[in-house]
Amino acid sequence: MGVVTYSQEFTSVVAPSRMFKALVLDSHNILPKIVPGGIKSVEFIEGDGGVGSIKQTNFGESAHIKYTRHMIDAIDVENFYCKYTLIESDIKFDKIDFIVYEVKFTSADGGCICKMTSNYHVMEGAELKEDDIKQGKDRATGLFQTVEEYLLANPAVCA
Repeated sequence: MGVVTYSQEFTSVVAPSRMFKALVLDSHNILPKIVPGGIKSVEFIEGDGGVGSIKQTNFGESAHIKYTRHMIDAIDVENFYCKYTLIESDIKFDKIDFIVYEVKFTSADGGCICKMTSNYHVMEGAELKEDDIKQGKDRATGLFQTVEEYLLANPAVCA
C-alpha cells in the first residue's frame, strides 16, 4: 500500500475563525442549509464533534454517492486545524483503502488561506492518477467558494 498526497490552497476575504467554524465546527448545521440539493444532512453517528467523533454526510438525490463517514482524528480550535479520515462510503473504492485529510486556516490580508492536504492510502497494486481525484478536488473548491459567498452575504453567521 502506498500513499499519494495532494495539496490545494484556497484564499478568502473571510476571517479564518468564521471559515473554520462554518466548514468544520458547525458544518452539520451550515452545509445542508446552503447546498440543500447536494447535501441533505450532516449528523454525528458517534461523539459530539471532538476527537474520535464520527460524522456522516448524506448527499442529495442527484449525487453519485449517498453518504460518507469521517472520523475526526485531531482538532485544534485555537489554531483552526482539523484532521479527519474518510472511513466509510456507500461506494466501494477500487483503488483507495481510505483518505486522510488535513485542513488548516491561517490569517492573510484580513481574510484567510486554507491549506488542505489529502493523503490517499492506495490499495496494494493500484495506481492513483490526478484524474482519479480531480472530481473530489473540484467539489472541495466549489464548496469552499459557496461557503465563502454565504458568509459574506450573512455577516452574523459564524461570527
